[in-house]
Amino acid sequence: MDTNFWLQRWEQGQTGFHQSRVMPLLQKHWPTLGVPAGSRVLVPLAGKSLDVIWLAQQGHAVLAVELSPRAVAQFFDEHGLNPDIRTTPQGTLYRAGMIEFLCGDIFGLDATTLGHCAACYDRAALIALPPDLRARYVRHVYGHLPVGCQTLLLTLDYPQAEMAGPPFSVPASEVHASYGDRWHIDLLESRDILAQEPKFAARGLTRMQTDVYRLTAR
Repeated sequence: MDTNFWLQRWEQGQTGFHQSRVMPLLQKHWPTLGVPAGSRVLVPLAGKSLDVIWLAQQGHAVLAVELSPRAVAQFFDEHGLNPDIRTTPQGTLYRAGMIEFLCGDIFGLDATTLGHCAACYDRAALIALPPDLRARYVRHVYGHLPVGCQTLLLTLDYPQAEMAGPPFSVPASEVHASYGDRWHIDLLESRDILAQEPKFAARGLTRMQTDVYRLTAR
Protein backbone atom coordinates (compact mmCIF):
# COMPACT_ATOMS: atom_id res chain seq x y z
CA MET A 1 0.00 0.00 0.00
CA ASP A 2 1.35 3.44 -0.96
CA THR A 3 0.11 7.00 -1.38
CA ASN A 4 -1.32 6.19 -4.82
CA PHE A 5 -3.79 3.80 -3.19
CA TRP A 6 -5.54 6.59 -1.31
CA LEU A 7 -5.23 9.12 -4.12
CA GLN A 8 -6.94 6.69 -6.48
CA ARG A 9 -9.71 5.98 -3.96
CA TRP A 10 -10.56 9.68 -3.87
CA GLU A 11 -10.20 10.17 -7.61
CA GLN A 12 -12.48 7.20 -8.31
CA GLY A 13 -15.01 8.16 -5.64
CA GLN A 14 -14.37 5.00 -3.64
CA THR A 15 -14.88 6.75 -0.32
CA GLY A 16 -17.22 4.48 1.59
CA PHE A 17 -15.14 5.26 4.67
CA HIS A 18 -16.39 8.87 4.67
CA GLN A 19 -19.14 9.47 7.21
CA SER A 20 -22.00 11.84 6.47
CA ARG A 21 -22.32 12.87 10.12
CA VAL A 22 -20.10 13.91 12.99
CA MET A 23 -18.75 10.86 14.82
CA PRO A 24 -20.95 10.36 17.92
CA LEU A 25 -18.00 8.96 19.88
CA LEU A 26 -16.13 12.21 19.25
CA GLN A 27 -19.04 14.25 20.57
CA LYS A 28 -19.38 11.97 23.59
CA HIS A 29 -15.76 11.69 24.67
CA TRP A 30 -13.94 14.80 23.45
CA PRO A 31 -15.23 17.01 26.29
CA THR A 32 -13.67 14.59 28.83
CA LEU A 33 -10.20 15.48 27.53
CA GLY A 34 -10.51 19.05 28.80
CA VAL A 35 -8.73 20.58 25.81
CA PRO A 36 -8.94 24.38 26.20
CA ALA A 37 -10.59 26.46 23.51
CA GLY A 38 -8.00 27.94 21.18
CA SER A 39 -5.75 24.89 21.39
CA ARG A 40 -4.32 23.53 18.16
CA VAL A 41 -5.79 20.11 17.36
CA LEU A 42 -4.17 17.77 14.85
CA VAL A 43 -6.47 15.62 12.69
CA PRO A 44 -4.31 13.24 10.63
CA LEU A 45 -5.57 11.59 7.42
CA ALA A 46 -8.67 13.75 7.71
CA GLY A 47 -10.30 13.18 4.33
CA LYS A 48 -13.19 15.64 4.23
CA SER A 49 -14.48 14.67 7.66
CA LEU A 50 -17.31 16.62 9.28
CA ASP A 51 -15.44 16.06 12.53
CA VAL A 52 -13.09 18.88 11.48
CA ILE A 53 -15.99 21.33 11.40
CA TRP A 54 -17.23 20.12 14.79
CA LEU A 55 -13.83 20.55 16.43
CA ALA A 56 -13.56 24.09 15.04
CA GLN A 57 -17.03 24.83 16.42
CA GLN A 58 -15.70 23.92 19.87
CA GLY A 59 -13.26 26.80 19.53
CA HIS A 60 -10.19 24.83 18.50
CA ALA A 61 -7.63 25.79 15.88
CA VAL A 62 -7.76 22.65 13.74
CA LEU A 63 -4.83 21.42 11.66
CA ALA A 64 -6.19 18.71 9.37
CA VAL A 65 -3.74 16.79 7.22
CA GLU A 66 -4.87 15.05 4.04
CA LEU A 67 -3.00 13.63 1.09
CA SER A 68 -5.73 14.01 -1.55
CA PRO A 69 -6.23 17.43 -3.19
CA ARG A 70 -9.70 16.28 -4.27
CA ALA A 71 -10.73 15.55 -0.68
CA VAL A 72 -9.49 18.95 0.50
CA ALA A 73 -11.24 20.78 -2.35
CA GLN A 74 -14.49 18.93 -1.66
CA PHE A 75 -14.28 19.81 2.04
CA PHE A 76 -14.15 23.55 1.41
CA ASP A 77 -16.66 23.45 -1.45
CA GLU A 78 -19.22 21.47 0.54
CA HIS A 79 -19.03 23.89 3.47
CA GLY A 80 -19.06 27.04 1.37
CA LEU A 81 -15.64 28.12 2.62
CA ASN A 82 -13.23 30.19 0.56
CA PRO A 83 -9.78 29.43 1.97
CA ASP A 84 -6.56 31.35 1.63
CA ILE A 85 -4.06 29.06 -0.09
CA ARG A 86 -0.29 29.10 0.10
CA THR A 87 2.55 26.74 -0.63
CA THR A 88 4.73 25.51 2.24
CA PRO A 89 7.64 23.06 2.40
CA GLN A 90 5.23 20.49 3.90
CA GLY A 91 2.49 20.87 1.31
CA THR A 92 -0.27 23.23 0.21
CA LEU A 93 -1.91 24.96 3.16
CA TYR A 94 -5.58 25.96 2.98
CA ARG A 95 -6.85 28.28 5.73
CA ALA A 96 -10.38 29.45 6.52
CA GLY A 97 -11.22 30.77 9.97
CA MET A 98 -10.21 28.26 12.66
CA ILE A 99 -9.50 25.53 10.11
CA GLU A 100 -6.21 24.77 8.38
CA PHE A 101 -5.97 21.92 5.89
CA LEU A 102 -2.48 20.83 4.94
CA CYS A 103 -2.62 18.91 1.68
CA GLY A 104 0.45 16.74 1.94
CA ASP A 105 1.98 13.58 3.36
CA ILE A 106 1.56 13.08 7.12
CA PHE A 107 5.15 11.83 7.19
CA GLY A 108 6.26 15.19 5.83
CA LEU A 109 5.19 17.11 8.94
CA ASP A 110 8.18 18.46 10.80
CA ALA A 111 8.85 18.37 14.52
CA THR A 112 8.04 22.06 14.97
CA THR A 113 4.58 21.74 13.44
CA LEU A 114 3.74 18.67 15.51
CA GLY A 115 5.23 20.21 18.62
CA HIS A 116 2.69 23.05 18.52
CA CYS A 117 -0.32 20.70 18.61
CA ALA A 118 -1.88 20.54 22.07
CA ALA A 119 -4.25 17.73 21.12
CA CYS A 120 -4.92 15.12 18.45
CA TYR A 121 -8.03 13.38 17.15
CA ASP A 122 -7.18 10.09 15.43
CA ARG A 123 -10.27 8.35 14.09
CA ALA A 124 -9.14 7.19 10.68
CA ALA A 125 -5.35 7.40 10.52
CA LEU A 126 -3.94 4.57 12.63
CA ILE A 127 -6.48 2.02 11.39
CA ALA A 128 -5.88 3.05 7.76
CA LEU A 129 -2.27 1.89 7.82
CA PRO A 130 -0.80 -1.63 7.57
CA PRO A 131 1.49 -2.78 10.42
CA ASP A 132 4.81 -1.52 9.03
CA LEU A 133 3.43 1.93 8.30
CA ARG A 134 1.57 2.04 11.64
CA ALA A 135 4.86 1.65 13.49
CA ARG A 136 6.47 4.39 11.41
CA TYR A 137 3.43 6.62 11.85
CA VAL A 138 3.46 6.29 15.64
CA ARG A 139 7.19 7.05 15.77
CA HIS A 140 6.98 10.07 13.50
CA VAL A 141 3.72 11.72 14.52
CA TYR A 142 3.19 10.70 18.13
CA GLY A 143 6.91 10.84 18.80
CA HIS A 144 6.91 14.60 18.17
CA LEU A 145 3.67 15.62 19.88
CA PRO A 146 4.47 17.58 23.05
CA VAL A 147 4.32 16.52 26.68
CA GLY A 148 0.77 16.93 27.96
CA CYS A 149 -0.77 16.45 24.52
CA GLN A 150 -4.24 14.89 24.74
CA THR A 151 -5.29 12.42 22.05
CA LEU A 152 -8.64 10.81 21.38
CA LEU A 153 -7.82 7.59 19.53
CA LEU A 154 -10.45 5.35 17.95
CA THR A 155 -9.49 1.86 16.83
CA LEU A 156 -11.12 -1.25 15.43
CA ASP A 157 -10.52 -4.74 16.79
CA TYR A 158 -11.51 -7.78 14.72
CA PRO A 159 -9.91 -11.07 13.59
CA GLN A 160 -7.48 -9.74 10.99
CA ALA A 161 -7.33 -13.09 9.21
CA GLU A 162 -11.03 -12.77 8.37
CA MET A 163 -10.69 -9.56 6.36
CA ALA A 164 -7.97 -7.70 4.53
CA GLY A 165 -7.69 -4.05 5.52
CA PRO A 166 -8.06 -1.18 5.33
CA PRO A 167 -9.43 -0.53 7.84
CA PHE A 168 -7.02 -2.66 9.83
CA SER A 169 -7.46 -4.29 13.20
CA VAL A 170 -5.49 -2.61 16.00
CA PRO A 171 -6.12 -4.60 19.20
CA ALA A 172 -5.50 -3.31 22.70
CA SER A 173 -2.24 -5.23 22.94
CA GLU A 174 -0.83 -3.27 20.00
CA VAL A 175 -2.02 0.05 21.39
CA HIS A 176 -0.20 -0.61 24.66
CA ALA A 177 2.93 -1.88 22.90
CA SER A 178 3.02 1.11 20.54
CA TYR A 179 2.18 3.91 22.96
CA GLY A 180 2.89 2.62 26.46
CA ASP A 181 6.47 3.88 26.74
CA ARG A 182 5.56 7.55 26.32
CA TRP A 183 1.79 7.84 26.62
CA HIS A 184 -0.58 7.23 29.50
CA ILE A 185 -3.43 5.11 28.12
CA ASP A 186 -7.04 5.18 29.33
CA LEU A 187 -9.68 2.99 27.69
CA LEU A 188 -12.83 5.13 27.66
CA GLU A 189 -15.19 2.76 25.87
CA SER A 190 -15.29 -0.55 24.05
CA ARG A 191 -18.33 -1.27 21.91
CA ASP A 192 -19.42 -4.21 19.74
CA ILE A 193 -20.39 -2.68 16.38
CA LEU A 194 -20.66 -5.61 13.94
CA ALA A 195 -24.48 -5.49 13.97
CA GLN A 196 -24.33 -1.83 12.93
CA GLU A 197 -21.75 -2.52 10.18
CA PRO A 198 -23.36 -5.06 7.80
CA LYS A 199 -20.81 -4.31 5.07
CA PHE A 200 -18.10 -5.82 7.28
CA ALA A 201 -20.23 -8.81 8.19
CA ALA A 202 -20.71 -9.34 4.45
CA ARG A 203 -16.92 -9.43 4.08
CA GLY A 204 -16.77 -12.36 6.48
CA LEU A 205 -16.19 -10.81 9.87
CA THR A 206 -17.52 -12.69 12.90
CA ARG A 207 -16.57 -10.02 15.44
CA MET A 208 -15.83 -6.31 15.36
CA GLN A 209 -15.52 -3.78 18.14
CA THR A 210 -14.43 -0.20 18.35
CA ASP A 211 -12.24 0.99 21.22
CA VAL A 212 -11.93 4.60 22.33
CA TYR A 213 -8.77 5.68 24.12
CA ARG A 214 -7.56 8.80 25.81
CA LEU A 215 -3.80 9.12 25.42
CA THR A 216 -1.78 11.65 27.42
CA ALA A 217 1.82 12.33 26.42
CA ARG A 218 4.31 12.06 29.27
